Amino acid sequence: MPKPENTGPLAGVKIVDLTSVVMGPFASQIMADLGADVVKIESFEGDVLRRIGPSRSNGMGPLFLALNRNKRSLSLDLRRPEAQEILRKLLRNADVFLSNLRPASIERLGLGYEALAAINPRIVYCAGYGFGEGGRYAGKPAFDDLIQGGVSLPSLLGRIIGEPRYLPTNLCDRVTGLTMVYAITSALYARERSGRGQAVEVPMFETMTQFVLSDHMYGMSFDPPLGQAGYPRLVSQSRHPYRTRDGHICVVIYLEAHWVNFCKLIGREDMLADPRFDTMQNRSHNIDALLEFLRESMLTRTTAEWLEQLGKADIPSMPLHTPETLFDDPHLADIGFFKWIDHPSEGKIRSMGIPMQWSESQLSIRHHAPLVGENTDEILTDVGYTQAEIDAMLAAGIVKSSKQTKDAGEG
Repeated sequence: MPKPENTGPLAGVKIVDLTSVVMGPFASQIMADLGADVVKIESFEGDVLRRIGPSRSNGMGPLFLALNRNKRSLSLDLRRPEAQEILRKLLRNADVFLSNLRPASIERLGLGYEALAAINPRIVYCAGYGFGEGGRYAGKPAFDDLIQGGVSLPSLLGRIIGEPRYLPTNLCDRVTGLTMVYAITSALYARERSGRGQAVEVPMFETMTQFVLSDHMYGMSFDPPLGQAGYPRLVSQSRHPYRTRDGHICVVIYLEAHWVNFCKLIGREDMLADPRFDTMQNRSHNIDALLEFLRESMLTRTTAEWLEQLGKADIPSMPLHTPETLFDDPHLADIGFFKWIDHPSEGKIRSMGIPMQWSESQLSIRHHAPLVGENTDEILTDVGYTQAEIDAMLAAGIVKSSKQTKDAGEG
């Protein structure tokens, strides 16, 4: 079956991706979905994310599969000077270099911005770190849990449930990954005007501090403070999915029209004159009382009844899904968001669609998540190596191909 034509808006953009785990691969997959040619640089063992979760083949776990489609894998032993030279050769004609190695590690490999700009002045060099280079945390290791804690997310959750807890998703990795995407695309646009590339630093800690405090700086925005930090609506202990007669439902009564329509729907127009709730500001000041009133009201009808009636009243509502029931959501079924695809090593796997539509630049899934070194031969051929040279490098342990793994009988 022929591969879909690459008509994405980033078609022709060449990205060398020296990232692993979640943050960087999330960013590079978005750009790959947008049409960029992403070469994923891996060690012989591959991205550590490959080994997390159930798998049919060694190194092809579900988190890796979900974050690495539309990429090609080149496996190098970067401890070897010859492998470092291969990477520099690849970078001479690349548009973007993406890395989440700590600065000291990247400098040891001779891959700092100044070194790469000397051989390719048009390179957009994006480094995703835990902490910005200008502060005392520079160079510290960073993981999602650590950054969540550092930007107060567990503490905010603790105000609701009584003890600090991490959020059950790698939020900081993904938000920072999204920030890397818009930083890189903006730098590419700037290059179109100036003709020059540049280095862009995207630190997790600073990115997530802005992300969280945009909601929760609150009274601490002013001098002197006009109250404590923390948006009351978001940290109210009463803010949660509402229990109905037979399940749960998610409802937001936020705008004036929502409040008026809800009171009319349940026959409680008298609440419109209650001074605690007669303006949006007063409802915010009395959020716990408001949410308690909504909680009691939701117990009177079934989830299906509420979804139908709230929809007719133009009041925002959604069913409460579990990860399992989300696969059967009717809207996602309508748009064909989940697809079963045939992976050459994993068999049939569930794949998520690309969550955007373009009127002209059509996006497509052109390549499955690759095996370690699956594309080593073709990538090296692209940059001018002969097959004899590639075979010699494979034999010397400078590069690795997935064909070697298959020939050795590894799964």
